[in-house]
Amino acid sequence: MTEHQRKNQRRESFKRLVQLGLSLVSVILQLAVYYRVWYGYLRFEVWAYTGLRFWKNGNILMLAIYAALLLMFTAMYGGLKIGYYRNTEIIFSQAFAMVFVNVITLLQISLMMLHIVNITYFGIMIGYDFVIIVVWTLIAGHIYSYLFPPKKMLLVYGDRPYEDIVTKFNSRKEKFRIRNTISYREGLEKVFDECSAGYDAVVIWDLPTEDRNKIFKYCYGSSIRVYIMPKITDVLLQGADQMNLFDTPIMLIREYRMTVEERFFKRFFDIFFSLILIVLSSPFMLLTALAVKLYDGGPVLYKQIRCTRNMKEFTILKFRSMRVDAEKDGVARLASKGDDRITPVGKFIRKVRLDELPQLFNILSGEMSFIGPRPERPEIIKQYMELMPEFEFRTKVKAGLAGYAQVYGKYNTTPYDKLKLDLYYIENYSLWMDMRLALLTLKILLTPDSTEGIDSTQITAMKKADQELEEKRRRLDQEKNRKEKDNEE
Repeated sequence: MTEHQRKNQRRESFKRLVQLGLSLVSVILQLAVYYRVWYGYLRFEVWAYTGLRFWKNGNILMLAIYAALLLMFTAMYGGLKIGYYRNTEIIFSQAFAMVFVNVITLLQISLMMLHIVNITYFGIMIGYDFVIIVVWTLIAGHIYSYLFPPKKMLLVYGDRPYEDIVTKFNSRKEKFRIRNTISYREGLEKVFDECSAGYDAVVIWDLPTEDRNKIFKYCYGSSIRVYIMPKITDVLLQGADQMNLFDTPIMLIREYRMTVEERFFKRFFDIFFSLILIVLSSPFMLLTALAVKLYDGGPVLYKQIRCTRNMKEFTILKFRSMRVDAEKDGVARLASKGDDRITPVGKFIRKVRLDELPQLFNILSGEMSFIGPRPERPEIIKQYMELMPEFEFRTKVKAGLAGYAQVYGKYNTTPYDKLKLDLYYIENYSLWMDMRLALLTLKILLTPDSTEGIDSTQITAMKKADQELEEKRRRLDQEKNRKEKDNEE
């Protein structure tokens, strides 16, 4: 290992320690608030109602439970990644986790008392905690930015437009700076020389596999950090089982990832929780139905043919949020930003996700699951498959009310990126992942940009320029294959 490599290794280790330390300070300060409220008020409330007195070990146990819950949910929602996410995202994640844990703690203590505890204490706790989260996150963000300035990066691009990814990286100027760009068509030797010109990292963006692998191996051998856009096959390989055939390593990709036991428990949870949520949400469904009906007298429900597992068609149910004649021309279109087809009532119910509640009946009937790739319309799937034949892969599992692409993407994320997110879920499936995505979905429900429509420059969420470029590349590939075949003959 060279001195440069050792220096980078020490720097990364130090960075991880600083990130964790800065994040834990916020958790410790919130725990201190709970410590004060528990010792000063709550334990006496429990004593007064139940006669139970908490001594040393009991108090430590209550603090330990709170600390464990706070740490778990803060980590789950990304609140421990100071310097990795924007300050606003850290504040939102930590605040959401804090409120969630305080509600759980309120229920926990209320069960101990067999009486609803005075919520004033928890209101005070949440107020203090929120101030701590905001102030410390801003301070910690400045400390992190001072210690670790943004990375100077080189973007190696292919034939597709790369302006979008440059914009995304440069939107985090406190973390990334794209200093230069170079096309792989300038030659690998020139690319290698540029990669070695003192950049902190190299971004490899949508290159032909052979060239991409050569550039990646060069950077890896030179201890240069690499950010790489995965292809569909890369995503599929992430879920492969590793095995050895004598002395030969082999990667096994199964034709169907979920086991019989996983399918059984997934269906059990779908039935159990859909029944509970139908009962609990029935008053909201009734009010929503009345609002939709009274606004324009049209049908309450919007029914549409969608595809689930193995391309099986079913009728999805939603509360109608658009005008009755929204698609009178018969053309399938996704909602766009500022779409005038959406009614005032529709804007509200879409914003708070009330329009999705009837899908609980789709889940109960077995047509959908709580977690899985969102179901698409057959005609839109056909459009996507003209440019992305792999789009059909996402129908290997049952469609879902929420999914990996909804948690980590947005409504207007391109289909190609959504496909990769959905395939990652399919190939790395576990019951724990379903539970984690269900909890993360609660946070996403409060994120405004997750409900944005597609840009006006997009056609069924696929940018027109990307469509034209993809078609051009396909024609070039066909021409290349034809010439190779002629040469062989």
